[in-house]
Amino acid sequence: MTTSTAVPAPDAVAMLRDAGLRVTDTRVAAIAALHVLPHSGVDTILDAVGDALPATSRQSIHNVLTDLVAAGLARRIEPAGQPGLYELRVGDNHHHIVCQRCGAVADVDCVTGHAPCLTPSQTSGFDLAEAEVTFWGTCADCSAAMAARVDAGSPR
Repeated sequence: MTTSTAVPAPDAVAMLRDAGLRVTDTRVAAIAALHVLPHSGVDTILDAVGDALPATSRQSIHNVLTDLVAAGLARRIEPAGQPGLYELRVGDNHHHIVCQRCGAVADVDCVTGHAPCLTPSQTSGFDLAEAEVTFWGTCADCSAAMAARVDAGSPR
């Protein structure tokens, strides 16, 4: 079911052309997969494009994602303990919250709205550009599952 609040699929061909990248089936499929599966790793994207492009390799997806990040079309995040994850949401200075139990990742808008969002006590001479913030907690699904186990008398 599609709702009116759903974000429309990006025009992958236009995105690639505007960024000066060659339009390939793998790049278009990767952008489509990232639209549906934000915060995904290489293997998840490979699985998502596998039906349409069965000859696509893991290395090809890795290369495509690297190209998308270099062109500013995608962002790579690296939550501790997880492989690199990719998303199409770029350029808006948002942060992430990660579930410490299942690894689910969600976007969190920056409270100040502008980079760097945080000011360190000292910069050691650096010209500060941005701050990457990762919040850690327990997602609603994991919290509910833990509560259900407690209610049933099972240990955590």
